[in-house]
Amino acid sequence: MAKSKKPSLKATLSSAQARLKKKKQAEDATLQALNHRAKGVSRKGMAKTQIPQRSAIPFDPSDHILLIGEGDFSFASALLQRPPAPLEHLPPANIIATAYDTEDECYAKYTDAEQNVRVLREKGTRVIFSVDATRLEKTSALKGKVFDRIAWNFPHAGKGITDQDRNVLSNQVLILGFLRSAAKFLVRGPVPQLQSSRKRKRLSDDDGDELTDEGDNQIVGVSGRRRRGTVLITLRNVPPYTEWDVPKLAKNPPPPRSSVEPPNPHYILFRSFGFDRNDWNGYKHRMTKGERARGQGKTGEGGEDRTWEFFLKNE
Repeated sequence: MAKSKKPSLKATLSSAQARLKKKKQAEDATLQALNHRAKGVSRKGMAKTQIPQRSAIPFDPSDHILLIGEGDFSFASALLQRPPAPLEHLPPANIIATAYDTEDECYAKYTDAEQNVRVLREKGTRVIFSVDATRLEKTSALKGKVFDRIAWNFPHAGKGITDQDRNVLSNQVLILGFLRSAAKFLVRGPVPQLQSSRKRKRLSDDDGDELTDEGDNQIVGVSGRRRRGTVLITLRNVPPYTEWDVPKLAKNPPPPRSSVEPPNPHYILFRSFGFDRNDWNGYKHRMTKGERARGQGKTGEGGEDRTWEFFLKNE
């Protein structure tokens, strides 16, 4: 009897994407019904506008941090030169900032990049170009290193695909590759815990509970030991980015495409929180293509920026 053929990664992701679309259609239908029902209700009786969740500072001064896909390096520069108060004593040598572009490509694309890189290097921060986020192990300068935080702000495949389904799929493949590669560079240790001075909100989803910060917090581990490292992915929390379904890709990734490929690691969603660009003085979000690289693109308007933080389920 012939063995059944494993579904391809594309088929698996496409199936998940179809389920997500159906779920969104159901949610939209429910919202439309509620809006229709609310017509004629006085303004006083209408639901209040939801207040965005407060942002959090996800780093500690003792952390070793790997920054992925830095673009013009303005986030690394903000983290080093104008950090939020809790990070004033973060050593510059604890930060490694990387970019996918070559150095020449980076400077040609982003007008402020060369100055930012110069300052970072003068302060003692390592800057590395031509780093593929899905193949971090191929970067010799990273060999043997582990990190408390690996952060990628606003990842994008940058392929310019106009078909929405194919565009979503290409970015899902990118995220899966990053999560698989980053797993090799995370500190092993106790599972981190979160102490909060204010209430935390627990939201249910399809795969379990998600903890959402509502106030000041501090990550703690076991005394005398480095806690387990985390991966942070920041995206606009609006379509088309929500269609990537990053939490599900991290928690329940599809199986490998063949028996020779390693399995995709499973992560646990530690928390999610609002990403406030104003917390990072001097940071400028840059896109990857043409005028978008110079900040003139208008993708994903409205909504909020949000960071999803994960740690490995099994060490």
